[in-house]
Amino acid sequence: MAFGITDTIVAGRYSQQALAALSVGSAVYITVFVALMGVLQALLPIWAELHGGRRHEEVGRSVRQALYLAVLASVAGVFGLLFPNTLLQGTEVPPALQDDVRQYLSVLALALPPALLFRMYSTLNQSLGHPQLVTWLQLASMLVKVPLTIWFAFGGAGVPAMGAVGCAWATVVVNYLFVAIALWMVRTSALYAPYAVWRPPEPPHWRTIAEFARLGIPAGLAIMVEVTSFTLMSLFIARQGTLASAAHQIAANLAAVMYMVPLSIAIATSARVSYWLGAGEAKKARGSIRTGFRIGLTLAVVMGCAMMLARSGLASLYSSDRQVAAVATGLLAWVAVYHFGDAMQALCVFMLRSYRVTVAPLVAYCILLWGVGVLGGYQLAYRGVGTWPALQSPAAFWIGSSFALAVLAIVLPLILWRAVRDSRITVAA
Repeated sequence: MAFGITDTIVAGRYSQQALAALSVGSAVYITVFVALMGVLQALLPIWAELHGGRRHEEVGRSVRQALYLAVLASVAGVFGLLFPNTLLQGTEVPPALQDDVRQYLSVLALALPPALLFRMYSTLNQSLGHPQLVTWLQLASMLVKVPLTIWFAFGGAGVPAMGAVGCAWATVVVNYLFVAIALWMVRTSALYAPYAVWRPPEPPHWRTIAEFARLGIPAGLAIMVEVTSFTLMSLFIARQGTLASAAHQIAANLAAVMYMVPLSIAIATSARVSYWLGAGEAKKARGSIRTGFRIGLTLAVVMGCAMMLARSGLASLYSSDRQVAAVATGLLAWVAVYHFGDAMQALCVFMLRSYRVTVAPLVAYCILLWGVGVLGGYQLAYRGVGTWPALQSPAAFWIGSSFALAVLAIVLPLILWRAVRDSRITVAA
């Protein structure tokens, strides 16, 4: 997310056109990347359960089998990034933006495979209870990412100014650096020795890969629905012009940054819940759920209030264009409301994966995020709803999505409560 902040600020300082191209291009890239990342990240409960059950070498075998899934995901993702024309034209992205967006995505296609491999490494560390390695590595990477982004975007020392495309090239360099360090760590660190991860990959074990797919594909599709609600917002807003797209990019970026907090709590909680389930300690798993909710929702309230108070200053930080900053300030008020429902759904969906419940959240996401959030926002923006006239503003999409997330914040806890109850009944039987 710090990469996203860097790119947004640099592109915003470069030009309104570059920021608008980044808004559309990053929306497409994030849709592809996060959906595929969700498939791999859904393996966390499997590895955490094996770790909790002290089945160490099975963790290594499972990781090596997951490499086959990562290769398939990379091929599908690169194809999607290299051929975005149907999506761009179908959502009526202005032709003036389409060439810039295609160039941006063609560069990021190179960054996708190492990005997915590094997400696998991150998920492995989370499942083993050692996320700090990834944290420090990602923090240190900013020392490379920030100067490279500025250099490639604005040019200098023989490098031409590339705008948004320069931001993408900086991401490519850092992602390959990431995966090289991760491979070196797995090969040399004593932390991974008990799990025997660094061994020649076995031939594909299709039953294991099918189990991964059964858990990972619905999880990945659910995340894809969640992210495409953002993507479609960006693409539909693009027809309102570069001012609306640029302001929306600021709001979307800050919403995504805020989301990292409940997402992190959700990942940590899921790892602990799965660990205790693997160890046969269902009561401690339920205790971890309660702790996760207390921390996550408290932080959501604090961050939403902080966003409401600081929205004007944050918008001005992102863009020196007063018009863009003014429109973004209005959108950030809705981001503050949006965040609480976003936090609740993130906590619930990750805990549900620990109980192997993935299809019900997917159905809820499709109905509410697409049906209510995106389509409702589109209706409000361009056609009007009831006595409300068409707003012709990006705010319409944030209103629709905020309402959809509010309903999800009621539905998903009920699904989680039922999953935990059914688990208790099964254990008792």
